[in-house]
Amino acid sequence: MRLDVVTIFPEYLEPLNVSLVGKARARGQLDVRVHDLREWTHDRHNTVDDTPYGGGPGMVMKPDPWGEALDEIIGSGADGAEPVIVVPTPSGRPFTQELAVELSGKPWLVFTPARYEGIDRRVIEEYGERCDVREVSIGDYVLAGGEAPVLVMVEAVARLLPGVLGNAASHQDDSFAPGEMAQLLEGPVYTKPPEWRGREIPEVLVSGHHGKIARWRRDQALARTTANRPDLIAGAEAGSFDKKDRQTLAELGWAEGEDGRFWRPGQVVEE
Repeated sequence: MRLDVVTIFPEYLEPLNVSLVGKARARGQLDVRVHDLREWTHDRHNTVDDTPYGGGPGMVMKPDPWGEALDEIIGSGADGAEPVIVVPTPSGRPFTQELAVELSGKPWLVFTPARYEGIDRRVIEEYGERCDVREVSIGDYVLAGGEAPVLVMVEAVARLLPGVLGNAASHQDDSFAPGEMAQLLEGPVYTKPPEWRGREIPEVLVSGHHGKIARWRRDQALARTTANRPDLIAGAEAGSFDKKDRQTLAELGWAEGEDGRFWRPGQVVEE
């Protein structure tokens, strides 16, 4: 997979040289190219922003440097290949594990982390007519720039590529992993020693009974999701839970509706 990142702070992307992503780059599984947007400016101050039309606070990133940068980068693709352009923005669609899986199947991604009040909208419109452009948000908050979201998204995507994780099945049980069953948060995990500061690991984990271990982990996932993300259970489709799941959910205070979906007393049900 090829990844291009265009930024005015190339040094911010140094973490792409370490951990799983760095190792994938060293093995040639990831071709990561970080570009300085200021290389496509033509004034002595390397200006990349200007005041917004219509007034208002902040500055807006100019279209000319972005246009020249993207033209050159896209033009460097082999055999007329076109990338998916990923625009980090708090006004974009939520970045989810499902989207990470989808993007991991693409051969080429170009990330455009902005600063200030964002990129002149005409850039998004221009390349939206030529490429697959995704405006994506990593959460309901605002950061100083889009570089941190790029690091988040690249790591989420890269770890899904074949051969990047040491165990190819490691991501299959991730929280939010796509599948037919409801998406749940992962339960707690333990390793050696079996006793630490007077705290022992759950006995079931050393029982050797794989069925009981799987059930315990599922119950723990249901409990953690109930505590931290009840919306995932309330939003699950009917039929997402088996008989034992439903028993556990009842013990956790959930009620099953006539439509097969779950709700809790006091929960406001949207029509």
